[in-house]
Amino acid sequence: MTNQFKIAMKHLLFRSLIGLMFLVFANTCDAQYKDFSLSPEGDTLNATDKKGLKQGKWVITVPEIRGEPGYDEEGVYKDDKKEGVWRRYSTEGDLLAIENYKYGGKDGIQQYYSYLGSLIKEEEWHAYNPDAPYDTIPIYGTGSNEIVEYKIVKATQYSVPHGEWKYFATDGRLTKAEKYDRGRLLADDENKKPDVVTSDVKEKPKEKAKPQEVLDYEKKYSKKKREHMERDGKTGL
Repeated sequence: MTNQFKIAMKHLLFRSLIGLMFLVFANTCDAQYKDFSLSPEGDTLNATDKKGLKQGKWVITVPEIRGEPGYDEEGVYKDDKKEGVWRRYSTEGDLLAIENYKYGGKDGIQQYYSYLGSLIKEEEWHAYNPDAPYDTIPIYGTGSNEIVEYKIVKATQYSVPHGEWKYFATDGRLTKAEKYDRGRLLADDENKKPDVVTSDVKEKPKEKAKPQEVLDYEKKYSKKKREHMERDGKTGL
């Protein structure tokens, strides 16, 4: 048996093993998923289970629509709901957003970037659990941020703005900040400084400081001597 024949047999055996592994993998995925695709690295992508629910890692391409630029986004689905970190990229591969999801809705900090890579907006959200769709929310007084009572309501949204939202200029400067409490935008005076307690007793006006020349003069001459000088006009020098 020549060396060339041995090498050819090894290559044939290797290709057969690879084909067998792929067949086993495909059968396993076919039994688990209704539809799926494979990445160039062999990872399972865009899988849909037998119930038609999205599962696992997904890469979604959104084309340009009515002048709005297209983009790609990637992340994980769990029972047809987005879960964990999702990233959005431009068609050129620039990072545009990092979003966090829970129960299928935005939850926690969301960051959005310009095409030059600078942070332009940061949001905070609160996601509701669809399996426990009730929440206790504060009821505020009319025209104020004072909480007058709490109320149990049914959560009709997956998530609402909750926390601080920040807006930045392209050079990184903070240009605007606002706060939300479970979907309600708080008034501008929510972070106002505490009122200063003032006294009814008026303070005595402070006397103006005397020039140094006057202080030196008063030190050199006593009050009695100054009065005598003012009467007769003599300086005593």
